[in-house]
Amino acid sequence: MTNPGAGDFFERQFQRQVREADFSLNPFEQLALSHVTGNVLDLGCGLGNLSLEAARRGCRVTAVDASATAIERVRATALHERLPLEALHADLACFRIEQDYDTIVAIGLLMFFRRERALDLLRQIEQRIRSGGRAIVNVLIEGTTYLGMFKPGEYYLFAANELEQAFAGWNLLVVRRDSFPAPADTRKEFATVIAQKTHDQPPGGANQTRPDR
Repeated sequence: MTNPGAGDFFERQFQRQVREADFSLNPFEQLALSHVTGNVLDLGCGLGNLSLEAARRGCRVTAVDASATAIERVRATALHERLPLEALHADLACFRIEQDYDTIVAIGLLMFFRRERALDLLRQIEQRIRSGGRAIVNVLIEGTTYLGMFKPGEYYLFAANELEQAFAGWNLLVVRRDSFPAPADTRKEFATVIAQKTHDQPPGGANQTRPDR
């Protein structure tokens, strides 16, 4: 059986969660919430649990995802609660960040692209955060053995310290590694960085990650 890739994988997951009304924040969203402020971009927002909670706390949020199921849920909830939230259905493989934000979130997203695209989007995140603003980035890293959500050749496992290197020169508020068991006796290995921009100079950190292999 061929791997259906991330789109189908998450569409099925989101449909199940909507049926079961499973909208709790995952551990990375819980970690991120207290660091989210101001005008927020949530890339790969999924069912919008973090986006909606940030909007409830007074942030103005743009939530973006490729899943129609996810975006429909986010829009409906934001409309019902009259929240300052715009939900965009977009192909994140070619999405570009067109304005500056106080906070940009990319939890569990960048690894679903090939290396070139993953690092390009990371550079955009760095460049589009205002001085004093925050980047919240979480990725799967090398050592991950659960690959069931990936289409072969269409993903990128980051090096363990790659996010830290990308945000060199920023104020690193959170740097952590997490390991979780996964199906078939495999594991998911994560790196998370929450970094505050200390200047308006082009960051360049994501250009200095490990060379092509």
